[in-house]
Amino acid sequence: MPNYKFIRFPFIKHILNYLQAYSVGFFHLFYPHICMHCGNEELAAANVLCAACEKNLPYTHFLPIEKNSIEKIFWGRVSLHEAGASLFFTKDSIVQSLIFALKYNNQKKAGRLLGNIIGKDILNSQRFKNIDCMIPIPLSKKKQRERGYNQALIICEGIQEKIPHIQILPLVLKHKNAVSQTSKDRIQRTQLSSKSYSIIDKGQIDKKNILIVDDVITTGATIESVCKYILSEARPQSLSVVAAAYTI
Repeated sequence: MPNYKFIRFPFIKHILNYLQAYSVGFFHLFYPHICMHCGNEELAAANVLCAACEKNLPYTHFLPIEKNSIEKIFWGRVSLHEAGASLFFTKDSIVQSLIFALKYNNQKKAGRLLGNIIGKDILNSQRFKNIDCMIPIPLSKKKQRERGYNQALIICEGIQEKIPHIQILPLVLKHKNAVSQTSKDRIQRTQLSSKSYSIIDKGQIDKKNILIVDDVITTGATIESVCKYILSEARPQSLSVVAAAYTI
């Protein structure tokens, strides 16, 4: 019988978890019209998930609710008008399959689906009604070159498919961090990160109601640093935040 004691080592567990998460997405490269999560059903070319997986998506229903869990993350950290996330992100979930396919397997359709979900949430909410433009959370030039695109921008495109009048303005750029942040706490990371951005044209976002868009919110540190930078360098009418998913 094989000896599985090596599973006790955390880095081995980490590798195995990632291999499992990538498997369906990698298979999807060669058989592109199967469900991106379960891989069990042949789909129409435009579809990403089978009917069963789509039905089981874990919606948060946060967007219509004031003082929801996403807004509470940023209390005392940065002034936001509204915030929310459409789906819950958990290990080995349908949402994880979509995020991993988008970020690591060049599956932009997954990002547009996530954006469509956010767009529908906004349309069904009495909030987020005065948004003028979206700014995707930026990637560093190195990461964007490796990936070929910014996944947050793809999600913005999916939102715009549902709400065409909202402009996409990828005006915030991220520069390589000069100092390692590994040993820093959240406050120190935020202070360092706020020095890592620039805005291409501040005039385009002055007096605008801006929606910051990201793929997943966990601690909120990246969004916090981007929002603080925008508020320090420009004069938006308001800043709101939305993400495809919230880690629980």
